Order: sequence, then C-alpha cells, then structure tokens
Amino acid sequence: MPVSNRSAQRSAPRSPLRVAVLADSDTRWKWGALTARRLAPGHRLTGHLLRGRATPTARQLGEVGVRADRLTEVTCAEFLADIERERYDVVVLALVGGAVQAVLHGVRALWPDPAARPVIVTGYVGVVYEKLADGLLLRHGADLVLANSRHDAQRFRAVYEGVGADAGCVTETVLPFLGGAAYEPAGSRATTVVFAVQPSVPESRADRAYLLERAAGHARLHPDREVLVKLRSRPGEHTTHLEEQPYQRLAAKVPGGLPANCRLAYGNMGEVLDGADLLVTVSSTAALESLHRGIPTAVLTDLGIREALGNHHFLGSGCLASWDQLDAGLLPQGDPEWLAAQGVAPLATTPLAAAPLATTPLATAPRAAGAGAADVAEAAAADTAGAAADEDADVFAAARARLAALLELPGLPPVAPYYTLTTAPRYLPGILARHHLAADGTPLPGAAREGAEPSRLRRRLRSHLRDAARGLYRHGVQRVAPLIRRMGEL
Repeated sequence: MPVSNRSAQRSAPRSPLRVAVLADSDTRWKWGALTARRLAPGHRLTGHLLRGRATPTARQLGEVGVRADRLTEVTCAEFLADIERERYDVVVLALVGGAVQAVLHGVRALWPDPAARPVIVTGYVGVVYEKLADGLLLRHGADLVLANSRHDAQRFRAVYEGVGADAGCVTETVLPFLGGAAYEPAGSRATTVVFAVQPSVPESRADRAYLLERAAGHARLHPDREVLVKLRSRPGEHTTHLEEQPYQRLAAKVPGGLPANCRLAYGNMGEVLDGADLLVTVSSTAALESLHRGIPTAVLTDLGIREALGNHHFLGSGCLASWDQLDAGLLPQGDPEWLAAQGVAPLATTPLAAAPLATTPLATAPRAAGAGAADVAEAAAADTAGAAADEDADVFAAARARLAALLELPGLPPVAPYYTLTTAPRYLPGILARHHLAADGTPLPGAAREGAEPSRLRRRLRSHLRDAARGLYRHGVQRVAPLIRRMGEL
C-alpha cells in the first residue's frame, strides 16, 4: 500500500507541481490541459489519452494547440499503474462520466486509507444540457468537480445534496478556453459568418442537409459575405460524439454545389473566431466562446427548441434565431444577465476568463510542512486580494485556493464516490468492467501489461492494428449503420 511521501519531501528543494491529465477525445484534452494550466501555472504536464473509439489523431491534437511534456496512449488500468508509480500532485480527469467513475474507484483501491495521493479534479468540457444527474453522480468522489458557471454550480450542488452526497467538491470556474481578442465590429454588416457544426446534433441526414443548404443559401443571398462551415473532424476521425452523417459528404450533394463564398473549414476554433462577425450554431460550445468575445451569435431555431438539440440551454440568451432572420440581416446580441450567469460575460465588460494566467510556478516541496503548496496559496491570495480591488479578477482563484488547501495536508482521505456496491450494486460493476476493473476497483487479470517494455516493432504493430480497428469502427458507424437503418425503414 502506498504511503505518504510528503514527510520525505520536507528538505527537498521546490519544484513545479507534477500534473497528469487523462483525456478521451480532442475537445476533452483541450479542456483538461487548459484547466491544468489555470489551476497550476508553471506545472510539469504529463498527458495521457484513454484508448478508445474517440482517441484523437496527431492532426486533431495539433489543431487543439495544447502540448504536454509527455503524451502517451493508455488503458484505464495502465493509467492507474502510472499514477501509483509517478506520484503526481494533481490528476485532471477529462473523460465521460463512466470513465471518471472507473478511475475514482481505481484510485480508492490504490489508496484505501489516508495517504499522499494526488488531488483529483474533473468537470465538463462545455454546455451541460442532458444526463445531468447521471453525469454528475458518476463524477462524484473527485476532490474538485469544476462547474463552468454560477448556474452550473447551483445545479451541481442541488443534485449532490438531493441524494445526500457531499457537495463541497463543487467549485465555480469558467471554461478554460474562453479568451481571445474582444470583437471589434467593422460596421453594421457581417462579412464573415461561421457556421459551427456538431458531430451528432442534429442526428438525421435530412436535418443536417437542410442546415448545410441554408448556409449555402445564405452565402448566395449575401455574395459580399464569406460563410465558413467549421467542421470538427476530417473524414476517418472521431470526436467525443459519433458522426454518422459527415458534412463533407453532404456538401458534395448540395444542389448546385457550394457557392464560391461558402466553404468547409478546419482549424482551431479560437483562430477561426478571430475573423468572425457572426457565429451560427445549433448548440455548440463555440457559442459560449463567441459570446465571451462579444461576437454576434445565433443559436438556430429552425429545427425547433428542443432538449434533444441542446438549444433549450440558450433560453433567455437573446441569441435564438432562424436562418430566415439571419438572411434578413439579424445580428443577435447576448443578454447581459444571462451571460453573467453562464460565466461568459463579454470581454468588453467583464473579462473574467481572459485574465492573464499567473506566472508564479507552483511548488511541490516541502508539502508536509505546508510549503509545498506555498505558491498555489500565494497565487490564490493574490487573486483574492485582486478581487477586492478589481472585479476583473481571475475566476479560477477559488479553485486554486481549494487546491492549495488540499496540497498542504499531510495526507488526503480516500476518495468516496457516491456510487458504491451498496448504493448501485447493479449499475457500478458494469461500469467498472467496461474499463477492465473488478468490482473493488482493482484491475482485472491481464488489464495492465507487466514486464519489459515491448520492442519498437511490436509497438508499431499494435499502433497499426489499433488504427485499423478504429478505421473499421468508423466505417461501420458512418457507412454501414446508416445503410442498415434506411433498409429497416423500407
């Protein structure tokens, strides 16, 4: 059983906090890595990608633009072995709820008693509009569950308190990737329109084709505008959500083709927004990035305002609009009160999330004496002092203060997820088994490879086999499954 290593660090020189991020997709890697940067400026970041259908490609990671000191692809069991061996100070879980729950039970199995285990942080990558209770209870047990707004923090606490679980882990922050330059309108007309599409919203081929044709129609109606259809992934890549009907394929079937001023676009969303005058989407998190910059933003109502689409989240935002209204020249502006509640107040008025990152490195030693978190505490104290004098203070101050307090402890209590074999005797074992963990959180036999490191040839072979398997899976999702579905409707 691991024992506390903090007393052994009393005389050790200070060094940056060691942070590990485990992510299962490109967007969650972006959220996890940038969250780590906000929480622990100057840290040493080790990245892990959870092996699965949505494991990002090198191109997707490059587009995100967040680098780690080391990046490896792992299974859940391999990650648990790594955090036991490496003794990280902080672990950020940027995963779907079931994977978070599996890691939490694995951590509890590693450190069943108070010990110098890592501080566990998790949260959501964007708008939380479905499976609120399910997703939150699967994340319960982490030391910090980050909420991206005051609105989310209230909802999160209500769920935990509603089942009698400790809600003290809920900590209000904002999305870590909000930022960029404030929008400066060139005039009363939009010249660049960005249509931010989503992999699975809407789902049907007909609805997706309709939205694409409306974007093309908008470009034809306004030849002085450039319409960019911002795509999440290239053919053969997957993201967090499955994309059965890629827009690339639908674009080839648009009647008359796409006009010259309408084109498909890839790239980092922040860079795309740098030149945008209007952001259009169904319910993408890109809307929050756009609103934070003060860019006119339209959340489409053409397909209705429905929970299945996620656009109901934007009720009261002032952004709900149809393509007809946009064709007529509408440039929706966000409601200030709604924006403040959602943590995306425009940069021109309250640039909270755009506050500069603290530059003081966070230290790890001597942690038992409380000095290991000294720099975290100093950063948090500076934030608190700044908040009293400046309403533009960094909203990650509360999270850094909580992290500092946890790092100062000689040992942390075992993680205590709400779901146990007592509260969820049927549900929990299935979640753990999907990640090759036993009901007690220990890896199943053969789940973690042991012994000598495989040869370079074997590693390459495994990589090619995994890529081939993912390619077959994506082909099945995007080609075979829609065909079978259409045949079933005959």
